[in-house]
Amino acid sequence: MRQLEYKIIRKGIYYTLSFILLLWVVKSLEWSQGFDLGTYGIFPRTLKGSLGIITAPLIHGDIFHLFSNTIPLIVLGVGLFYFYHKIALEVVFWIYFASGFWVWIIGRDAYHIGASGIVYGILAFLFFGGLLRKNPRSLAISMIVFFMYGSMIYGLFPGDENVSWESHLMGTMAGAFCAIYFRKYPIHTGKGHKMLVWENEDIHTGEEGAVNHTADSQTEFIYKVKSKDNSIEDSK
Repeated sequence: MRQLEYKIIRKGIYYTLSFILLLWVVKSLEWSQGFDLGTYGIFPRTLKGSLGIITAPLIHGDIFHLFSNTIPLIVLGVGLFYFYHKIALEVVFWIYFASGFWVWIIGRDAYHIGASGIVYGILAFLFFGGLLRKNPRSLAISMIVFFMYGSMIYGLFPGDENVSWESHLMGTMAGAFCAIYFRKYPIHTGKGHKMLVWENEDIHTGEEGAVNHTADSQTEFIYKVKSKDNSIEDSK
């Protein structure tokens, strides 16, 4: 179990820091070579601006802009890869491209840059994912995320004309949709708890998001115990 935990943690740190390193490398090259990569951001409803769906999250206006995204990316990214390690890359993929595409559709006529849409997307996924699972551990994650970054809700509304609130809003929507789509995926707690899967027709959701079935009208049950490492043990 400890070996599995270390592997999951290392994987989360590796992927998160690799992406952040890429952001800082792009900014360092831009600064050292005197480039202005802002024109590679998302410019809504133009063919050239559609390239920004891929490149915009990698580009930041200045060091402060990049730093303001770096810290939450570390915290939320590692959290995402720990609690949802088997689907984390897929979640990031959908948040990255869905939020960018939606900004390209509805955004103001300006260049939209920065990884804040991804930050808001991961934040929304962790928050709503915890609420949808309705068990104490997942709800605790939602509350922690809310208390740490709840003030970011103000970024969802128009304010500073130099801030892309559209990216924040579309990232949040993408994260919420991912939370709904993956709502049946069990959360990883690292405690080695087992998930009970009851075999029959009356279905209800139990702890850790497992699907439980009552066996029949008798008090005896036949069930499978599914452990966190996905091994299956038959028991009666």
